[in-house]
Amino acid sequence: MLCMLKVGLTGGIACGKSYTLKELQRHGAYTIDADAIVHQLMLPGHPGYHKVVEAFGTEFLNSDSYIDRRKLANLVFSDPAARQKLNEIIHPLVFAEEKRQVEEAELIQRRTPMVVVDAALMIEAGSYRNYDVILMVYARPEVQLMRLMLRDQLDAEDALKRIASQMALLEKIKYADYVIENSGKLSNTSEQVTHTFRDLVFRYEENDFEGSWKLGN
Repeated sequence: MLCMLKVGLTGGIACGKSYTLKELQRHGAYTIDADAIVHQLMLPGHPGYHKVVEAFGTEFLNSDSYIDRRKLANLVFSDPAARQKLNEIIHPLVFAEEKRQVEEAELIQRRTPMVVVDAALMIEAGSYRNYDVILMVYARPEVQLMRLMLRDQLDAEDALKRIASQMALLEKIKYADYVIENSGKLSNTSEQVTHTFRDLVFRYEENDFEGSWKLGN
């Protein structure tokens, strides 16, 4: 009997990870979104909220006493020390929740051979080592920049700061077992995701992986 295959999904900001995650879910993968976990952790009453307010102050709260995520993002993307401080607060909480959700998925099994965790910074944070396979979504730099500017309503300077805060795509790609090229039409991306999903399922059924997910290892 095999445990679920643990797939880490990563890539640069605005490269299309969320779309790829939805496509994998459509094919039957059990999916976990690290951004959604972060959002939950930073709500009032949750552990991340108290730690962030303690570290950065109440000036980062809006009138409803929620963390002003946009204001906080503007700070951490322009201040490496602040970004490191935030990561040191949030990453351990996110890793613990990801682990809990993966274990829950394995317990339930959910009639799927794989669980996919989408986390933009898994390479930088070192958590990629927790996965059996790394799947990266790539977009050409000029496409990535334009998408980020349009999505987040940023000028080129601010968008480039956010891109520069992450590992360069050509460096990150060295860690990937599979790469989805998402610079063009979504239909092309969908075809790549379908092919990748089928290949992962085939290799899973053939027991063609090395890693702790094989029972008995």
